[in-house]
Amino acid sequence: MGRKFLQIVAILAAALAPVAGSAQVQTLETRVLGAMSAPREAAPADPCASGAFTIAEMGWPSAAILAHIHAKVIAAQFQCPVRLVAGDPEATISSMTTTRQPALAPEIWASRHADLWNGALGAQSVRAAGDTFTGGPLEAWFVPRYVRENHPGLTTASGLGDYWRVFAASGAEKGELLSCPSEWACALTTPKMIDAYGLGERFAATEPFDRFTLDRTLSDRVTRREPALAYYWQPNGLIDRLDLVPLDMGPFDLGNAQCMALADCVPFGPSSYAPDTVVIAAAEWVFTDAPRIAAYLGRAQMPLAEMNRLLNWQAENEASADEAATHFIVTRPEIWQDWTGVDEGSEARPRRGDAP
Repeated sequence: MGRKFLQIVAILAAALAPVAGSAQVQTLETRVLGAMSAPREAAPADPCASGAFTIAEMGWPSAAILAHIHAKVIAAQFQCPVRLVAGDPEATISSMTTTRQPALAPEIWASRHADLWNGALGAQSVRAAGDTFTGGPLEAWFVPRYVRENHPGLTTASGLGDYWRVFAASGAEKGELLSCPSEWACALTTPKMIDAYGLGERFAATEPFDRFTLDRTLSDRVTRREPALAYYWQPNGLIDRLDLVPLDMGPFDLGNAQCMALADCVPFGPSSYAPDTVVIAAAEWVFTDAPRIAAYLGRAQMPLAEMNRLLNWQAENEASADEAATHFIVTRPEIWQDWTGVDEGSEARPRRGDAP
């Protein structure tokens, strides 16, 4: 990384850095993104409709990075103070329902907290502004890109039967699919999916001891440029680091998916993994009192491939969520400027070519 680029990052990081708060709270002052900022119209006196626009920062990496990204962009583009507050999904949804705060939670896995989420929707206290991510499955079977390039026809899970020898050790009668640790739910569903796709005679699932073993096994095989087929999920920095690509798992079938989750049930046919609903959650008042920010949130879908790259960059550079957010703002304006919508109709509209 060149010295000039590092100087630019340092300058922008200083200009956009949050003001120190308590151990649980960070306050970001209103700052402009300098030359990276797109032209904007004169903002209303209080576009945030509150003294400080509060954003929940969850404890896992992608959600924390998103909280800092949205804090910086909202503060810069809409000229209102932003405050980051520590949160977890259940406490945040409950707080939105009872206190109308925080205003925003950028990554809520609503389907994993269905009762609480549906109750908040029913109380008309929270709403999904849009999907958090776009551009790929959250769970799938993945192969390294060089395997796909060497076997261009290998694009679907259902087509693996024609390529089982690619993933079989010398002399083995079946190919190997790396599953997940025995205590994970996918340890039950993955072998059933193998049978449901008609691959039972050609593939066997291998359960790694733990997450570390799964990651190490995949990394070792990629380092040696060996074929690998594995269950994995995103967003995840390892997908970017190892350049893994998902196979098309086909359509989701509710009946078959429910059967796969039961130990004694045999599905009639295949199904992709059950889709998760991951949303940008905003308090109801944001849509009525801060419509410009609500519109921004409706456009602010993060491409999964971009988040994978960002998580990988964070790990490689041992960076904080705030530093990762600044890196994204510096290097990917063509993505976040589209979210703001401030240059719609302009000849200077950012290009989309670099976006995943």
